[in-house]
Amino acid sequence: MTTNYTEAFITVSPDSTATAGTTPTKAGSIAQIQHELLTRQPYHYTSDDLLFEVHAIRQRIAAKDRKPAREAFFAKPQACLRASPLVKQFGWGLHHDADAKVAAYGVGSEAYREFSARADLKIVAGMRSKRAS
Repeated sequence: MTTNYTEAFITVSPDSTATAGTTPTKAGSIAQIQHELLTRQPYHYTSDDLLFEVHAIRQRIAAKDRKPAREAFFAKPQACLRASPLVKQFGWGLHHDADAKVAAYGVGSEAYREFSARADLKIVAGMRSKRAS
């Protein structure tokens, strides 16, 4: 099973209060690492690659151990980037291109508005932080 999307845009969660994309400041957090990787190298990682890279960094998995660690990581179901804290808390939409590579765009930016209005993309809302009551 994969978490990858192609030709899709994940919008900020409907219950997010973010009005702009903000940089996560807690060093070593999932949000901070995802943001750093996506802004340093837009369209370099697929969703699967990004999720595993964050896991490998946080768990300090050596390069030589990454292949079996990746297999073990994806042997269990993984949440897709709709559940990312970037989408839920920090105001970032995630564009997935035709090759399933991901880049982040801040809500309120021109690029975010353009992606969220494109008819050729599958538009998917980020997951809510709280259950609907």
